[in-house]
Amino acid sequence: MLQPTDHLSIGLLFRRFWGRIGITWTLTFVETALFALLPLLIGWSIDGLLAGDNQAFLQFCITLAALLVVSIGRRVYDTRAYGTIRAELGRAQFQKTEGQAISKSNARVLMGRELVDFLETEAPQAMTAIVRVTATVVILWMFNAYLSFAAAGAAIIMLAVFWAASGRFFRLNGALNAQTEQQVAVLDSRNLKDIVKHFTRLRQHEVRLSDWESIIYGVIFAVLLSMLAFNLWYGATQIGATTGQIFAIVSYSADFVEAAVALPYTLQAMTRLKEITQRINLAEDEEQD
Repeated sequence: MLQPTDHLSIGLLFRRFWGRIGITWTLTFVETALFALLPLLIGWSIDGLLAGDNQAFLQFCITLAALLVVSIGRRVYDTRAYGTIRAELGRAQFQKTEGQAISKSNARVLMGRELVDFLETEAPQAMTAIVRVTATVVILWMFNAYLSFAAAGAAIIMLAVFWAASGRFFRLNGALNAQTEQQVAVLDSRNLKDIVKHFTRLRQHEVRLSDWESIIYGVIFAVLLSMLAFNLWYGATQIGATTGQIFAIVSYSADFVEAAVALPYTLQAMTRLKEITQRINLAEDEEQD
């Protein structure tokens, strides 16, 4: 059970609810691994069916059935597990914010729910992306080393770009959260001029954050799409691949692009949560100082 004196954080939630979170993440890992096998099984099925061999196609169908069962089971369990964590976190935050202005208290309770949202959504997405990216690099290596090098190089450049931009992400999220904390008090004032000014400032902070995201993700997309184009050209013209192998190469390269994009989003969410964690654990006397 969470206590009002606890320093609320992702780490604390994981330690207190590791059983529930562990089950959901394990199911996510299994689901992702099954998804990662599909392009390879499709490629084998194409070559097998063209040669009159149904074995690979049967393996593909069995994998689809297993994927269906795991996917449904995970979603049913997720809702119940994370709903319990949200309720417990809300209670602890209410006790923690007693004595604070209702505007800040309300805003911080809502911000705190983002910690659970991260464990439920962004963390599994990051896990999924890491598994898919790793699987792509390994499987592309089976076809040709240069295909694997292209994917790994794109991932390294992508992470370097986001690391260089993370400081500005933190500052922009902080400014947006600080303005959000004022919302209930501003609305309660019934002063139309102040309300308009508040929402105008919110819009300005959101626009600044969105513009910076667009620039960074634009650079990242350019890197990833260049990798996809290279692998398509190289796989189709330089290594004498079969039709099924070319399909698998292109599918894994495209899947790499989709999966890799999730990593910067997760890092951005972690940057935002770092600022939120500091804010929701800040005592009233510390703010006054």
